[in-house]
Amino acid sequence: MSKTIKLLLIMGVLTLLLIVAEKNKSANAQGAKTGPVLSVVLDPKIAKSAMSGRVFLVLSKSESSGITPEPRWIEPDPFFGIDVSSIKPGEPLIIDNKWQGFPIENIGKVPTGTYWASAILDLNKASRKIFSSEGNYFSKSVKVEIGSVNQAPTVLVLDQVFHEPQFPETEVVKLAQMESKLLSKFHGRKIMLRAGVALPQSYKDNKDRKYPSIYEVPGFGGNHFAALSSPGRGKTAVEGEEVVHLTLDPDCPLGHHVFADSANNGPWGKALTEEFIPFLEKEFRLIPQSWARLVTGHSSGGWSSLWLQLKYPNVFGGVWSTAPDPVDFRDFQKINLYASNQNMFKDEKEKDRPIGRRGDTPFLFYKPFSDMEFVMGRGGQLGSFEAVFSEKDSQGNPKKLWDRKTGVVDSDTAESWKKYDIRLLVENNKDALFGKLKGKIHVYMGDKDTFYLEGATRLLGDTLKKLGSDATVVLFAGKDHSNLMDAELRARISKEMAQTLQKGKLLNSNR
Repeated sequence: MSKTIKLLLIMGVLTLLLIVAEKNKSANAQGAKTGPVLSVVLDPKIAKSAMSGRVFLVLSKSESSGITPEPRWIEPDPFFGIDVSSIKPGEPLIIDNKWQGFPIENIGKVPTGTYWASAILDLNKASRKIFSSEGNYFSKSVKVEIGSVNQAPTVLVLDQVFHEPQFPETEVVKLAQMESKLLSKFHGRKIMLRAGVALPQSYKDNKDRKYPSIYEVPGFGGNHFAALSSPGRGKTAVEGEEVVHLTLDPDCPLGHHVFADSANNGPWGKALTEEFIPFLEKEFRLIPQSWARLVTGHSSGGWSSLWLQLKYPNVFGGVWSTAPDPVDFRDFQKINLYASNQNMFKDEKEKDRPIGRRGDTPFLFYKPFSDMEFVMGRGGQLGSFEAVFSEKDSQGNPKKLWDRKTGVVDSDTAESWKKYDIRLLVENNKDALFGKLKGKIHVYMGDKDTFYLEGATRLLGDTLKKLGSDATVVLFAGKDHSNLMDAELRARISKEMAQTLQKGKLLNSNR
């Protein structure tokens, strides 16, 4: 598109907005509250046909040089969203009070001031990120004055396309990826399995040597790029026992798929164990035996790793799960999902339920957190749980565990979650604890977890002990979600992993 045509496009939109602005002036004169005169336009230069997705407006106090950062959990910039089934290139989409907003309810309630406005069209293609997801359209930041009766109309032109960064391979860190036939068939489009692979120092010069593997699942928001942060870990992670360390990508449009087969995300566990691991073992000379495959992860990755070990006891030789997401739904971050008349927003004393704390002081609560995810539309942490654990509803979306307005928990949906309750998985497969899972389970948690996850881990530990399992479940006094993984615990895990590999190597060398 030439600059002249683009200028004519914007001038045409501004003419329409001036008419809206005049109506707003009239309403203001009569004492009615009106919002700023803003609109979003999809540039015909980059979009040749109508698009469907969710359009966002973000108001920030600082200019963004690229695409706007994802909403923060704490004190996010005001953002507003609306679903569009057909936004045509060149036709303005006026931002009004129909747009859902957080933490400000609608655009008409934005405080007077100077802001940097940005727009994003989320096409929901690949990542959980609603802004910086591959193929999304976005505008440059535009300075706007909000609150003035004579406020000038502003057009936000979606004329930029976001592309995910490329994985920067090095001599010791490689990108591994393959298309999953199972997941592509489920979703009706190409789905890739990806991992960042950290190689040990001896790998390059020992062409015939095969190595044990450690599979790490990052927490919510993480992906395979985490492999780049510690490229030497393959040499030192298990105290002299050289391994190939593989950081898996758990990211998906609805959040973190936790490598569990689910009605909404698809067969991620099956794809990993039947497609990706055989591929990786061939590609990177990995020992194709269960004793030589260890799995670990923190937070959502902690849940993932524990699930994988329990669900596929013959695939993995040991799990080290730290600060896992709820492993017993009788304590789902302090909520018993199986009890009657439960509410996500209010406790039994009608007090607001916290979902995050610093020490003993709550700083994050269910209701506003749920409200924020409602405006996001997809990709949030709570919604991610529903995407994994819930069945599909009549519209093909994950069934809601709780009412977004009242917080009331749907008991039928909660009941359907039982097949993902790790404590129940253990109880229903208790014979495996003394056979296939003997010596393999290690779970570590802080007893002051930032997100109240210690209660579920404690219940799981009680169950394992009652069943006579030799599983290691430890709650460390005073540790929270972040400081749990200190040097002492890292050293302990490394030592235990090394012992497991040494034992497996010895047993298999004698066969």
